[in-house]
Amino acid sequence: MNISIILAAGEGTRMKSNTPKVLHKICGKPILEYVIDASKLANVEKNYVIVGHGGETVKNNFKDKDVIFLTQPMGDEYPYGTGYAVMQAIDYIEDDENAIILYGDTPLISSKTIEELLKFHKKNQYKGTVLTAIVEDPTGYGRIIRDEKGEILKIVEHKDATDKELNIKEINSGIYCFSGKNLKEALKEIDNDNAQGEYYITDVIPILKAKGENVGIYLIDNPDEIHGINSRVQLAFCEKIMRERINQKYMEEGITIINPENTYIELGAKIGRDSIIYPGTIITKDTIIGEECIIGENCRIENSKIGNKVHIYSSTITESTVDDNCNIGPYAHLRPNSHLGKNIKIGNFVEVKNSTIGDNSKAGHLAYIGDADVGKNVNIGCGVVFVNYNGREKFRSTVEDNTFIGSNANLVAPVVVREWGYVAAGSTITDEVKEGNLSIARARQINKEGWVDKKGYRTKE
Repeated sequence: MNISIILAAGEGTRMKSNTPKVLHKICGKPILEYVIDASKLANVEKNYVIVGHGGETVKNNFKDKDVIFLTQPMGDEYPYGTGYAVMQAIDYIEDDENAIILYGDTPLISSKTIEELLKFHKKNQYKGTVLTAIVEDPTGYGRIIRDEKGEILKIVEHKDATDKELNIKEINSGIYCFSGKNLKEALKEIDNDNAQGEYYITDVIPILKAKGENVGIYLIDNPDEIHGINSRVQLAFCEKIMRERINQKYMEEGITIINPENTYIELGAKIGRDSIIYPGTIITKDTIIGEECIIGENCRIENSKIGNKVHIYSSTITESTVDDNCNIGPYAHLRPNSHLGKNIKIGNFVEVKNSTIGDNSKAGHLAYIGDADVGKNVNIGCGVVFVNYNGREKFRSTVEDNTFIGSNANLVAPVVVREWGYVAAGSTITDEVKEGNLSIARARQINKEGWVDKKGYRTKE
């Protein structure tokens, strides 16, 4: 069996945040979730997460995940270090298991790398395997010192390295795979006799070497995968790489992204082939977009379902559904629980909230449709307001099929406009409009002749 021990107990002081570091998000997911998911996809059967600072908050965020949380005691009376964190799992490690050590703040690690590390470890019958990488700037990393056979001799921390060792670009990622039996034995031998007074997991390697155990090195192809997050700057760096990965995945599946660097799509969103995504767009993970859609510039689509051949321009859609062949925007806003049928036009500066709109209806511009059931083939003119709130309660309006609501009309809920009803422009409707009727609810126009001159508003000058 394969198990993972994911270290997520760090304080994250450089994040300068009240939120535990591993709960900060990149592309819509907590960074710890990426590590857990990668481990599970690599067929790791059991995943132990070591938590400390903010541990209860972390647990609550992952209560639906199939992981086992272990709490590391924190405080001045307890030692620190990666070795001490791994010790919290010592009673859960079986002798015949392979334990991979991961970090909750390295979200770029892939399931492929974890799987290949495990295979490499088993194939060569190593008791310990170190994941390494070659980087251009190894500052701050422990250096991998190899012997004349190319096997690992030791790991030297940056601050302890000689000038010659500092020139080495192969670094320790901090990720390891160990035989369960050998890891448990070595953990009992490591000490904190160092300048930091901490227990380090790196000390397991020389202990295994001293016993003559076979220890290997697995050199990763892409060093980006081992980047950890300790600051907001590093968070942004990892977000950029993750965004590139996600956008590349969608493009490989047949979606055109005009400017991937300026497009934000969360992993989990479903987008149909031949759709086109323009710059400035944000699409969250629970969104479904059909085929041959155009998502224009500066759109935000959150947790919504969009049909096929829908065109959306510079608009916001939240927790709503839009059926096929609709045209939305620019500057439209679909608020939660809005449901649009087929072939609907929602134009510029139109807001829809908690409403259904039937097929072939349109609201061209400057309208508010709130708490309403609008039928098919309805025309909603410019400036129409569905007046749904009296200051204490909200009420629904019903507008049946084939109706016409003239410009600047107010429909004061609860009210019904029956099929083929017409509402004259500028009317305020408070009573039911019968089928086939024209309703006019406005004062008759009166022209006052000579009124301007009588008031003296116009002078000879």
